[in-house]
Amino acid sequence: MSSKSDRLMKRWQDQRWLLDTVIRTVGMEWDQARLAYMGAPGGGEAVMEMRMVGARVKKAADIDREFVRAAKRRQARAEAYEAEGRLIAAGENYFIAMLLWASARWPIFEASDWLIELEEHMNHCYEKYIPYAAHPIEIVKIPMVCPDGVTRSMPAYLHLPRKPEPGEKFPCILSIDGMDACKENMVAMYGDTMLNRGIAVLAIDGPGQGECCTIPIQVTATNHQDAALAAFGFLEGHQHIDTDNICVKGVSFGTYFGTHAAAALGDRIKGAAVTGVCQEPGCNTIFNMASPSFKLRFMFMSGYEDEDQFDEFIKGFDLRTIAGDIKAPYMVIGGEDDQLSPIEHTYELFTHVTAPRKLVVYEGANHGLNEGMSVALGENRNTLMGDWFADRFAGKKMKSEKIYVDAVGRATSEEF
Repeated sequence: MSSKSDRLMKRWQDQRWLLDTVIRTVGMEWDQARLAYMGAPGGGEAVMEMRMVGARVKKAADIDREFVRAAKRRQARAEAYEAEGRLIAAGENYFIAMLLWASARWPIFEASDWLIELEEHMNHCYEKYIPYAAHPIEIVKIPMVCPDGVTRSMPAYLHLPRKPEPGEKFPCILSIDGMDACKENMVAMYGDTMLNRGIAVLAIDGPGQGECCTIPIQVTATNHQDAALAAFGFLEGHQHIDTDNICVKGVSFGTYFGTHAAAALGDRIKGAAVTGVCQEPGCNTIFNMASPSFKLRFMFMSGYEDEDQFDEFIKGFDLRTIAGDIKAPYMVIGGEDDQLSPIEHTYELFTHVTAPRKLVVYEGANHGLNEGMSVALGENRNTLMGDWFADRFAGKKMKSEKIYVDAVGRATSEEF
């Protein structure tokens, strides 16, 4: 980043040397399991590649450089396979290269020529992957009105579980990720939880996310509602989507964005399930107590260059004000020891939700639900979410309950 961006936030300046020291000491996943969640959609080979890149990162300035080196090598391999007619291998390697290019974008919190160049490489590799993918994928542009009043196109991918028969329609998930991920890593190359259940996925970069930072479509406290309505409008016009069977999924800060989407769509959806909570009113923990990278990135996402003004802006992020607008069944899966949003705030949020509601908390688990014996021994959260969505599309009733998964994987239910 430029020195201008480095000066936007006081704690970033004060703690930058500490950040580099922590990276040198504990590695690239100092704040969350970024290598794991960016590599997982590409399978074991992608995870291994991500780990090798992470091992070479010794300070923040290394991140984009090392990912770019790996992305270039992987893309060259894909091109060689393609030239040899090894098209399945080519597609797999284009997908992994895309994940590496996408990961290289993360530490750049300004709309620079360098960031745009990385996105161009990422998009090129994804477009090269699509013809060789194991399921149909459509590149989608969804118009929405931006905070400045201008209509711009929100980028997305529509994934169908298989090639549809004439007239066939699929239930669909509107998938909303968090601050640091993107539409490219929301659906696995093989064995995706939703596609395996015959469910289509519309993966979007909503306001402030992924490519929307450079378009720009900046995030506000409420405009993921506008994004959800625009996305639903696109799905209504698609010949292979059953718009009577739509659900919302959110991950990490997508638990905030996805809750707004659920409130905006009301009873037009069958349900909303979100995991890895970011639901603290005012977001004090994530922006003032966690790694300074979170706050600086969200300033970029929202278009703020004055930290004091941003601090006022973020006070308006409060899901309690719209919780009563949720009409469809609502499920939240969280970690008891979430380090970015204390789980107590999610418990309080549920007192404002009147729709059928389910809260699943894993004992000792962190924000990404990738620590704690409850996670290792309890039901996998992706399986839980996949079957929950399938039940909603099947018309099954859901009772309101709290479920606590303890350290031996035992789930205990208590009614609200």
